[in-house]
Amino acid sequence: MAQERLFSMPFATIYPLYVAKVERKNRTVAELDEVLCWFTGHSPASLHAAAESDQTMREFFEHAPGITPHAALITGVVCGIRVEDIGDPLMQKIRYMDKLVDELAKGKALVKIMRSA
Repeated sequence: MAQERLFSMPFATIYPLYVAKVERKNRTVAELDEVLCWFTGHSPASLHAAAESDQTMREFFEHAPGITPHAALITGVVCGIRVEDIGDPLMQKIRYMDKLVDELAKGKALVKIMRSA
């Protein structure tokens, strides 16, 4: 099942893809880290430790200090599916993260990406 394959994929495989995507669009790794830390509750140090470990995506989210309470405000389409309609909680977190990276790469302001109230 493709979903289980994604869950068992190392975060260390995904993070460099995010870095490449945002750098291609003239955004910085610092901005990416800020968004990912806001979303997951990780510190920059723990985020980078995860990116250098063999943690799977499932383990990355299991060890995340806390998903932002503003996550429900993240809406839109990733891979043809509305993120707010995804039933599996882990898949929804992964797609929320993908959506945030997409927004960063598209030039959206950090304050808007992080849904600051």
